[in-house]
Amino acid sequence: MAIRLGNSCINCENLVEGNTCKVHGVQVGNSYTCDSFEMKAALKTEQNCVSCVRFETSDCANPQKAAPGMSCNHWAPQSASA
Repeated sequence: MAIRLGNSCINCENLVEGNTCKVHGVQVGNSYTCDSFEMKAALKTEQNCVSCVRFETSDCANPQKAAPGMSCNHWAPQSASA
């Protein structure tokens, strides 16, 4: 079993409760992947002002319009992992 850094297990269809890989039957971290990696199909609806790192800061491109539920093309995640 070759587990390596790359496409994260957190985005894999084979990740089940308890951070367990249902293909290999082992507990994995979100920085691992394997040859059985299958991207989890999911809509990401959390991209709005509240989840933007620029919300309520001087870097916000639209400070007068920024509000929960709103979004713009300057949105940036509050945290990211690679």
